[in-house]
Amino acid sequence: MINHGSIKEEKKQQIIAVNKVASKPILVELSQIGFDIEWISDLYNKRMDYKRAIPILLKWLPRTENPAVKESIVRALSVPWAKQTEAPKLLVNEFKKQVSNPGLQWAIGNALSIVADDNVLNDIIELIRDKTYGKSRELLVLSLGHMRASAVEDILIELLSDEDLAGYAIMALGKVKSKKARPEIEHYLTHPKSWVRKEAKKALKKD
Repeated sequence: MINHGSIKEEKKQQIIAVNKVASKPILVELSQIGFDIEWISDLYNKRMDYKRAIPILLKWLPRTENPAVKESIVRALSVPWAKQTEAPKLLVNEFKKQVSNPGLQWAIGNALSIVADDNVLNDIIELIRDKTYGKSRELLVLSLGHMRASAVEDILIELLSDEDLAGYAIMALGKVKSKKARPEIEHYLTHPKSWVRKEAKKALKKD
């Protein structure tokens, strides 16, 4: 009789071994600056202060081809102290590459919702308007809530007409405390989705 549990575990161990090999050169460089860890994810899972590790992570983000290792780097860059580095631009480039990996693309979008700034505003807008990126665009919309450019408010109001992104646009409009969007947001107080109604209510409370 075939032991499916044993086969599954063997495949799991094979994947772990492959990821371990792919992580090794990065882990070696991290150890050289004092981060003696087993996995890149230890940086954030163990709540380390790894600001000094950011340059190494940025160096390896475009270099590594292993999806799991790349995702670990992306998640490690999903922190405020990765702002004002090359992270936003590199993450935008990686987002464009990961069309066949929506899970990784979503993680990149999450990272950009934390670190993106006005320097990548045009790139973010271009990605959001490209519907071929599907749900991965959602968190990109949230990144606009951190932008200071005067055009952001109008762009977010425009995105309210996109049913897939409207809820996220409302969240971002709440962050920028948009008064211009209030009449539009009020329409969403009766939206079929409860979370969208909730976000509309929250956004309208901000002034």
